[in-house]
Amino acid sequence: MRRPSTPALIQLPDRAGLDGLAAGGPATGPSQKAVAKGVIRVGVACEVCPLLREFEVDPGAVIREAGLDPELFGDENNVIPYAALGRVLTVCVAHTHCPHFGLLVGQRGTLSSLGPIGGLLQHAPTVGEALSALVRHLHLHDSGGAPTLLIDGDVVTLGYAIYEPGVESPEQIADGAMAVVTNVMRTLCGSGWVPDEVLLPRHRPVDLGAYWRVFRTPVRFDQETAALVFPTRWLDHRIADANPIFRQVFEAHVRELEAAGAGDWKETLRRVLRTEILTNRCSATTVAERFALHRRTMSRHLQAEGAGFQSLVDETRFEIARQLLTQTRIPLSEVAVALGYSEASAFTRAFRRWSGQSPAAWRSEHGPARQGWLGHGRASS
Repeated sequence: MRRPSTPALIQLPDRAGLDGLAAGGPATGPSQKAVAKGVIRVGVACEVCPLLREFEVDPGAVIREAGLDPELFGDENNVIPYAALGRVLTVCVAHTHCPHFGLLVGQRGTLSSLGPIGGLLQHAPTVGEALSALVRHLHLHDSGGAPTLLIDGDVVTLGYAIYEPGVESPEQIADGAMAVVTNVMRTLCGSGWVPDEVLLPRHRPVDLGAYWRVFRTPVRFDQETAALVFPTRWLDHRIADANPIFRQVFEAHVRELEAAGAGDWKETLRRVLRTEILTNRCSATTVAERFALHRRTMSRHLQAEGAGFQSLVDETRFEIARQLLTQTRIPLSEVAVALGYSEASAFTRAFRRWSGQSPAAWRSEHGPARQGWLGHGRASS
């Protein structure tokens, strides 16, 4: 059951950005395959090659099998399709027989892996301001996932959710993302920092030791989303050696990058929907308010693109549902609650309309029991 939370610190486009919407085709229905177009800086994925060598696997052969040029992984500033990252991790798991390969990649991530965003975080005055910047600007580094920062009383939940449709190995990406964010927090707060707990949207693996070595705290599997949970007091922690001059330099750079990428409003809306569905009762009115728009104004913009609010919500719910059914053993009743349905039967009807199958039938065909590599094979620390 989800706790009441207050969403915070999500970067949204201004109203001027809405006036520059590009013309688009009709929205893809939830029962159809949406077009994948998110991208990600190679960043920490540069570590894929040295890690494969440690497993005595040829990196070039693996990356080519995933359909990419191995030279792309020689420069962390290169950009690859978000979907390609999932393919690479799928092939890496198959060749290494390591079911937590993504975790090991993420364990090697640092602030510098995030490029100029990492520099901005390093020189923010406090952890709270650093995380605000992370949530506002991560889309410049990664446009296939949505970060969230939720504050509920004295508890903070810093999460990451994949919203790119049909991505392979989402559990590997989520593992890696949480490992990177843990390293970021330890850089900002001190090497001894540990979260109260870690949430991961994947089936519980056989080898828990690798997760303990990375996070040093209990991990809860089969969760709705990937997240670190820690006390709110850390948001006020002052960051050691933060330099206000360097901060201004990185802020200017990030502003330039934001200006260059302005106008992709529809993708920003999809990111907002991904977080709204998992953290609130998602409605057109509440989402429009996050864009400082009236609901009817937002509807007109969507209609101009041949899209509808409910169709986008259904697409997003269908993608979240498939991820939870495929990668976790969360009971169907809890999946329904996570997606905002008051009754499991309503979720079942909606899922059958989207896919032509019941959620139980989908899980039987695609779920953890079908993924024989989970929990098997050689592991590495």
